[in-house]
Amino acid sequence: MDIIPLSELLLNLSSQLRCHFQWSLVPELEIQRKEETFSIFQALLLHRRFIGLFCSSSSLSLLCLIKSSHVFEIFSAVMKSEKRHALVKKSWCIEISKVMMMASSKNTPPVNNRTRISITIVTGLCCFFYLLGAWQRNGFGKGGGVITLEAVTKQAQCTNTTDIVANLDFEPHHKTIKIPHRANPKPIMFKPCDVKFKDYTPCHEQKRAMRFPRENMVYRERHCPPENEKLRCLIPAPKGYTTPFPWPKSRDYVHYANVPFKTLTVAKAGQNWVKFQGDVFKFPGGGTMFPQGADAYIETLAKVIPIKDGLVRTALDTGCGVASWGAYMLKKNVLTMSFAPRDVHEAQVQFALERGVPAIIGVLGSIRLPYPPRAFDMAQCSRCLIPWTSNEGMYLMEVDRVLRPGGYWVLSGPPINWKTYYKTWKRSKKELKAEQKRIEEIAESLCWEKKYEKGDIAIWRKKTNDRSCRMSSSSSSVKTCKGKDTDDIWNKTMEVCVTPFPKVSSDVEVKKFPERLFSVPPCVTKGLVEGVNVESYQEDNKLWKKRVSNYKRINRLIGSSRYRNVMDMNAGLGGFAAALESSESWVMNVVPTIAKNSLSVVFERGLIGIYHDWCEGFSTYPRTYDLIHANNVFSLYQNRCNVEDILLEMDRILRPEGTVILRDEVDALNDVRKIAKGMRWDTKLMDHEDGPLVPEKILVAVKQYWVAGDGGNVRNSTSTLSGEE
Repeated sequence: MDIIPLSELLLNLSSQLRCHFQWSLVPELEIQRKEETFSIFQALLLHRRFIGLFCSSSSLSLLCLIKSSHVFEIFSAVMKSEKRHALVKKSWCIEISKVMMMASSKNTPPVNNRTRISITIVTGLCCFFYLLGAWQRNGFGKGGGVITLEAVTKQAQCTNTTDIVANLDFEPHHKTIKIPHRANPKPIMFKPCDVKFKDYTPCHEQKRAMRFPRENMVYRERHCPPENEKLRCLIPAPKGYTTPFPWPKSRDYVHYANVPFKTLTVAKAGQNWVKFQGDVFKFPGGGTMFPQGADAYIETLAKVIPIKDGLVRTALDTGCGVASWGAYMLKKNVLTMSFAPRDVHEAQVQFALERGVPAIIGVLGSIRLPYPPRAFDMAQCSRCLIPWTSNEGMYLMEVDRVLRPGGYWVLSGPPINWKTYYKTWKRSKKELKAEQKRIEEIAESLCWEKKYEKGDIAIWRKKTNDRSCRMSSSSSSVKTCKGKDTDDIWNKTMEVCVTPFPKVSSDVEVKKFPERLFSVPPCVTKGLVEGVNVESYQEDNKLWKKRVSNYKRINRLIGSSRYRNVMDMNAGLGGFAAALESSESWVMNVVPTIAKNSLSVVFERGLIGIYHDWCEGFSTYPRTYDLIHANNVFSLYQNRCNVEDILLEMDRILRPEGTVILRDEVDALNDVRKIAKGMRWDTKLMDHEDGPLVPEKILVAVKQYWVAGDGGNVRNSTSTLSGEE
């Protein structure tokens, strides 16, 4: 630090006075009273920073003790100092002199000899103490009162453009936000779970499942652990885990190390489900009812069902196996939601997701499927072994509930073509014939029209509206489902009733894909979705196009096959998935059970999704998603369940080196960052796309690579994110 020359000291003082009085703007300013002027000048002197301009620890400047009656003399002294020592800029002195002249001409008496003596004394003392301070600073004294130029110049800034410092840096520095941490929650370092939990599915564990009755497949349904039994550790990847093959190669090949189960290669050896070759599994595309491949099977269906023209976009595969049908339907631009239970056929759904095909763990049992009414354009059962005629046709009624008016149902397998297979199935002709007859009766009661039966395949089509469905006398006893909210189905018991047809004005309401992706869905047009109208729907589309564009600037791989399996944890109207739509990826649109019920909008757009409560585990295997997007999930679940539990579930289903994009309020993301640090995530906090003043922020995280046997140590991580606190 250097001592300020008197010229610089006075210059900075002048800047303060100029800021206050705006001298350059009002040159004709009149000073009516000396006392009024001094009160302002004295306030500057007494300010804690300006005291340092005049008073040091070793010597007290006379200026600190000036009385109000001498303020005019001080200004005169400054004028004389300018003339004698040139210590103050001339331009400033000219301005001061103008004010002094106006003040003296109107409000002050003539200067007498006594006044001249006082001015001389003041000037002399000022110079003396200034020289004394310089002498002490140069090493000849013990002065400690040092004035920094930085302190003065900072205080001397003014709105006047002439006062701007030339070397200011105006570049933005707000891309990464550093926010002070709150006291809670405290950082926790989560340990790896035991290697035996590498395929842990919290709500579908075999040991817990065996406690429940087998009737109606209850034991294969969701049974989540209570709070005291939840795992609070990190699920490890198996040793040798490798990033899955990119799509479309992943459809046909899966690394053995990722899903090390060979049971299906033996059990389904003659059906072309899966084969083991070297260190990979190969999927020829076969199935029990289409051992020669799914392509030929789909071409047969396409002769009856308009699969190719975009009218059929969403499909449901009940009892999917390894989801080869869904995998090959993607070639026709049809998104298939496949489900199968976690049973003796190890890892069916895990194989499906590893291949890059949408699937969940599920079963037709006693609880309704987690989809809204009229969701799918078609559904199929390829030897799914579901007892369609049991419980008075309850399972067919559930398929009818989720099938769109005008949709198709395909049945291949028992009892179709029973005359050929009755010996293979080890069942009597009479039994199989009665079963098929009963299926056709139930289908008729549901207003399904049989369109095709040849060989192993039978196809029905659901009528389009209430006018086209005329209940026959044989179906008059069928109960119609009642209830104000037919979409409220989460954890609701399945009923023996028929979902009523919607009252429509035309046979076809939903447009063909891809037009339906951004056109206004019928449920929005009719005002069936709370708080959503045509305008808000269109604004939501614009908003998410902007947001996804910003995400792609943050991570250029978004939208590529690097992120094949994508999940949106709070999908809303499906805007994120619609903006991201690509053949390279698909999105599981999750609508939380505590959020506004908008899943019907998602399906009418030609997307797929599911209801779920994030206080529980999701119905999937570990390491099944490449990218997880969560919009205001933590604000939504605030005070409902533990943030740690939601993050641990996200970590379970996220693949090593997978990416998470969280959008939420700053406080919520601040808590998440603390927890994520203990989960081996690399995180970076970003501004909202509209700028730093928006309280909502974006947190991007990458899960580090580590596998079982590492002792929880991170290795081979390719994360490049920075900025974690």
